[in-house]
Amino acid sequence: MQLSIYGSTGFIGSNFLKIYPEHLPIRREERRPLSKDILYLISYVSNSNINIDTSIFVKTNLSILCEVLNYCKGEGIIFNFISSYFVYGKLTSFPAKESSICNPSSFYSITTKCAEDLIISFSKTFNIKYRIIRMCNVLGKGDKNVSNTKNTLTWMINKLQKDETIELYDKGQQIRDIIHVKDACKAIELICKKGKANEIYNVGSGKTISIENFINYAKDKIQSNSKIKYVETPEFYANANNKYFSLDINKLLSLGFKLDFSHQDIIKEICI
Repeated sequence: MQLSIYGSTGFIGSNFLKIYPEHLPIRREERRPLSKDILYLISYVSNSNINIDTSIFVKTNLSILCEVLNYCKGEGIIFNFISSYFVYGKLTSFPAKESSICNPSSFYSITTKCAEDLIISFSKTFNIKYRIIRMCNVLGKGDKNVSNTKNTLTWMINKLQKDETIELYDKGQQIRDIIHVKDACKAIELICKKGKANEIYNVGSGKTISIENFINYAKDKIQSNSKIKYVETPEFYANANNKYFSLDINKLLSLGFKLDFSHQDIIKEICI
């Protein structure tokens, strides 16, 4: 197996190629794959930019995907698509299973779920195979494109290192599943090699941590003087995100997946 990797310069894609350099990065302007196996990581994730350009999610999350799919008709392609836990939307029971009914509510999650559905429909029409890989929060050292809307946890650690005030919604009681980028890459590679075709796989740690515990642990490691301030949750954020969230990863575990990094390991690494 040799994967044609779209989105190879992003945080996950670049780490994937460092660990598995035998695969083939696809240049940003290219659409034609270089092999029969595709790993597709292109995505626009920052919901805040809906206020600037509502079409950016369609352009990035759907239009480019369709351009790539045009080269996959009847080519025996296996399309491995990196998706997100956000597609589950507002669930009432957790952990979320791959069979859970999705109810996305933001432009990012809606277009990502639409991308999944397009791939499934395309695969049936043109007799290709697919795998959909839904990721939890992926963290690790070296993610340079962090902000208060993208990889917020790493962004808050950066603020702790500067002794800046940290503002937490819901008193920091939101529950999240986080995974180290190297574990995420290992899980992706395992699914691409051993995962069943035409299936959906959750990728996470199988464990949860509250935002408050995450920040307090990091604050202690850094010995930061930052103040923690509880603020009212903006309506936009509340509508787009679950307060509590966790993923069922039994399908991933059945392939033989094992974590190398704990939550504490992840926080320690980012704090250095």
